[in-house]
Amino acid sequence: EGNAAGAEFKQESNTRRLANLVDKSSLFRDVVEFTPVLSLMQHVLGDFKLSSLNARSANPFALSGQPLHCDGGYLPDRLGPLVANAVWCLDDFTSRNGSLRVVPGSHLYRQLPEAALDDPAAPHPDEIIVEASAGSLIVINAHLWHSGMDNQTEQPRRALHAYYCRRDQPQQQFQQRMLSEQTQAKATPRLRHILALDDSPLPAENYGSNSVSGFLD
Repeated sequence: EGNAAGAEFKQESNTRRLANLVDKSSLFRDVVEFTPVLSLMQHVLGDFKLSSLNARSANPFALSGQPLHCDGGYLPDRLGPLVANAVWCLDDFTSRNGSLRVVPGSHLYRQLPEAALDDPAAPHPDEIIVEASAGSLIVINAHLWHSGMDNQTEQPRRALHAYYCRRDQPQQQFQQRMLSEQTQAKATPRLRHILALDDSPLPAENYGSNSVSGFLD
């Protein structure tokens, strides 16, 4: 993809991002259909669909830290959670290489961190750092306050982010519009359902892809 790599989504300083991965390889389509993750998404969200599948690499020796945020800037509604995230660790996640920090229980606060905190980028007294070996899978209710941290090492810290939403919510990357005809033709019935390829577009999807992030302008 060259200089156009990741152009389907907003870019972030001191990181490399790739987007629309479902369209890039059958390997990524296997990620989306991974049954244990689907079971967890069903538990958290009820009826759900894929919102986006992207990759994020925190650059070596980079101030790649993010402010605490909720994915999409969403709060749960009266029906419950709207979004959840499955983070596939392609490298070890350590306290020094840009792992995740999370504030346990914050998915129940019904407040966005930017509204509740003076400085969402500052350390939080209740935060914990998620450490995991390469190949691990981290699944979170995406209303949980969380962020990537600075990478203080000489190696990138890479991950896949499989982001799912409740079925009545707009996709972050509208799959019907973004996926090629070839990819859509190859999709299994289960994958078509996960991607919502045969659903009627929601208003927010009909008027263009929704690229809302929790913190990127």
